[in-house]
Amino acid sequence: MKIAVIGLGDIAEKAYLPVLTAQPGLDLHLMTRDAKKLDRIGDQYRLPHRHATLAGAVDAGVRAAFVHAATAAHVEIVETLLRAGVDVYVDKPLAYTLDDSRRLVELAEAEGRSLCVGFNRRHAPGYVEAARRDRSLILLQKNRHDLAEDPRTFVFDDFVHVVDTLRFLAPGEVTGTRVRHRRRAGDGLLEHVVLELSGEGFTALGIMNRASGSTEEVLEVSGGNGKFEVHNLGDTVDHRDGVPALARRGDWTPVARQRGIEQVVLRFLDALRADERLDARDALRTHEICELIVREIG
Repeated sequence: MKIAVIGLGDIAEKAYLPVLTAQPGLDLHLMTRDAKKLDRIGDQYRLPHRHATLAGAVDAGVRAAFVHAATAAHVEIVETLLRAGVDVYVDKPLAYTLDDSRRLVELAEAEGRSLCVGFNRRHAPGYVEAARRDRSLILLQKNRHDLAEDPRTFVFDDFVHVVDTLRFLAPGEVTGTRVRHRRRAGDGLLEHVVLELSGEGFTALGIMNRASGSTEEVLEVSGGNGKFEVHNLGDTVDHRDGVPALARRGDWTPVARQRGIEQVVLRFLDALRADERLDARDALRTHEICELIVREIG
């Protein structure tokens, strides 16, 4: 099965190519305009099919594509692939605006093609386990050090993971949304966002502070006299009867598996083999909340 990998940045090189090159039956086609990187990575994995243009990959007859290009290029690339009859897996977000994101989802439906957005946290083992617990209260913090940014880039490129994970963990329909934020004095760049999603019997809080003293991601779900924590998508702490039990990530567990990347890749590939069309309508709901947040910030 011919599969294109479009864009060979850090996420493709460190997370996706180690997974894809380990799968049987794939004929991988690499595409980037960076000739040195194309040859270096092609040589590293002994992949002969290398393309400097998107048209070259499409003309080679690829069945599907993993798009790891910069967000600003997603719309043009994904639209070209879908119109060429290519199923698409794309890094989050689909686009920087809700209108463009909706247009891609509707195009995929019209063309009868799969469109899968890379929300890997839904497949991360710690978060999958959290989804099995009582979740009347959910708290997710994803902080970074000294990375204040314009609101749209902040929210769609990074906070989108927090939004989607809260939606994944929410034990019922979200009926309430509240946003709090702080802009930096002087340049107006966004420093932190707090999102509250609520529904019958639950509250979910998502926090991102990009003026934090460290880079971290901590999830807590609690209720029913129990609490379950996941630290940096790895170590977990299970609190039962007032006694915390720590479980560390296995020394030999691949990072891609721990972060859910391997699992979401295999889900996409399994759908291709089964001729199952994956729909991005649910992912679009996450983009709708991101657009709401940006508008609330103003």
